[in-house]
Amino acid sequence: MKAPGTTVTCMTQVDEKKSYTTTFSVDRTPQEAFEAITDVRGWWSQDAAGVTDRVGGEFIHRYKDVHRCRIRVTELVPGRKVAWLVLENHFDFIEDQAEWKDTEIIFEISEKNGGAEVHFTHVGLVPQYECYAVCSNAWGGYIGGSLRNLINTGEGQPNPKEDGNAPAHQDAATVARAERSPRAAGVAGTESDSA
Repeated sequence: MKAPGTTVTCMTQVDEKKSYTTTFSVDRTPQEAFEAITDVRGWWSQDAAGVTDRVGGEFIHRYKDVHRCRIRVTELVPGRKVAWLVLENHFDFIEDQAEWKDTEIIFEISEKNGGAEVHFTHVGLVPQYECYAVCSNAWGGYIGGSLRNLINTGEGQPNPKEDGNAPAHQDAATVARAERSPRAAGVAGTESDSA
């Protein structure tokens, strides 16, 4: 294993017809990457409730009234793959609440140069979606920042429990809410929200 803080690469791909995807490399084993991915509370949300590390398990991701979703774990291959299916979803900053419903979130892990490469795809999250700009920004922060840091250092930057402030990369959701709703604009200036 190499020391934490070594150079890490991160690449994001955007294509009008393709789902959001990003890839990064870490100086840890594929198994360590797998264990971090299944520790949703360590990189996405400390308030995640439910089972995140067993096929068939379901968990709820929620941040205030901004975003909540129910997800089922559909595949776990230690050191290789994690897959989820979004069963329900709600964002308070878009009209079409079905945008994430029935989409898949897939983490593919491989060995690379003595470390691991994590390839993340949110199958069905496409640029045509109203939430794409906010969601791709948020995934970039969670995947390329928080998850990558959790794998490398053991410390992620997940959304805190209900009474805490969201990580800085979530500011885009606050802006989207303010643009969509004059009512939300008053709230946007008083708290940091998350997608």
